[in-house]
Amino acid sequence: MKSPAEAKAVLKTQWQNPTLRELRLLGGPSQWPIRLPIGRPLPRTINRSLDEVKRHVESWREVRTGQVLWEQVAYRSTAAPVDIPATWLLARPSDWVEAADDPSMRREFRSLATLVERTASDFHSLLIRRRSLWSKTPLHEVIQAATLALSLTPGCAQGQSLRQLSLAGIDTKFFERNTQLVKALLDVRFDGEASRIGLEDFLGALRDGDHWLLVVDLDGSLLPFQKLRVRSSDLKGAPLPGDHLLIIENESCQHHLPHAPGTIAVLGSGFDLNWTEGTWLASKQVAYWGDLDTWGLQFLATARNAIPHLVPLFMNEATFDEFTDLAVREPVAAASDPPTGLSDSESRLYRRLLGQPRGRLEQEFVPADRVREAILDWLGTLR
Repeated sequence: MKSPAEAKAVLKTQWQNPTLRELRLLGGPSQWPIRLPIGRPLPRTINRSLDEVKRHVESWREVRTGQVLWEQVAYRSTAAPVDIPATWLLARPSDWVEAADDPSMRREFRSLATLVERTASDFHSLLIRRRSLWSKTPLHEVIQAATLALSLTPGCAQGQSLRQLSLAGIDTKFFERNTQLVKALLDVRFDGEASRIGLEDFLGALRDGDHWLLVVDLDGSLLPFQKLRVRSSDLKGAPLPGDHLLIIENESCQHHLPHAPGTIAVLGSGFDLNWTEGTWLASKQVAYWGDLDTWGLQFLATARNAIPHLVPLFMNEATFDEFTDLAVREPVAAASDPPTGLSDSESRLYRRLLGQPRGRLEQEFVPADRVREAILDWLGTLR
């Protein structure tokens, strides 16, 4: 049999379960009332510890939150049936919180009630399940972030830094304070795309801080180490050795790359391609390989605007047709029109991908042997 204190501990533990918390706060009438079994004293407890049973019964008679359901239970050792508390019935979320009698749970419940009242319903599940996103943030700023997330769209920064965006009345350091929250809210709207490519890349914003790129020596003798981390801001003015340069959108493809004489690869740029404006790239033979989707083609256009002579790898319709069975859905397109910097055939491909139910061929899905073959073929044409 549970005492009121033990029952309260159960209710507090249940509050920590994000799935149960969401169901009870958002599930509506179907989730209520909740019934917490109290349990009956065993016959031997009646025989040996009658005073303990009396204290147990009295403690439940003093409970004022919700409704305690009683049962008459007959025991051999008692002259008449005994009234025993059997179930604690809680009719609504406020009963749950009040019954748990925990100050932090009360504070969170009040905060969630405010957030649910003042934010879009699409965000309610996230805010209820992931309290760590906002628990240390003033509520007015959480509400402001939710309002901001409704006004942000892919590429809306148009090359400005996040500090320069003046939407929803935010200050210049709002994104700095609330990056994870804003990103999570955008993920709700755009199916995880903001986290997948990064907040700045998703919004088309200039990076304020240092973005570290992975530089890989495919020759094996051009750099002191096979792999280095270099800030993109430094790379713009610091020429890399070798005659050939591979620009690759995602770091995860590094194991697809072959040994390649005179060649260095820079991986993980995504939207951060300002470094490609460095004058030293004019003397390099450059190839670009990214995801075959609207975002990848937008990144290709940005790189080509800086390096007109670059050669795209796998960024064509033939590649998409060959591996179309490996394509996945692109949750949100980079823009509704092809960007400046694409060729006519690439622009046609961009428009085609916009209309595809599965319009994203991710780099990782292109077989490694095909990648190595294409890179070596490209190098072969330069001899």
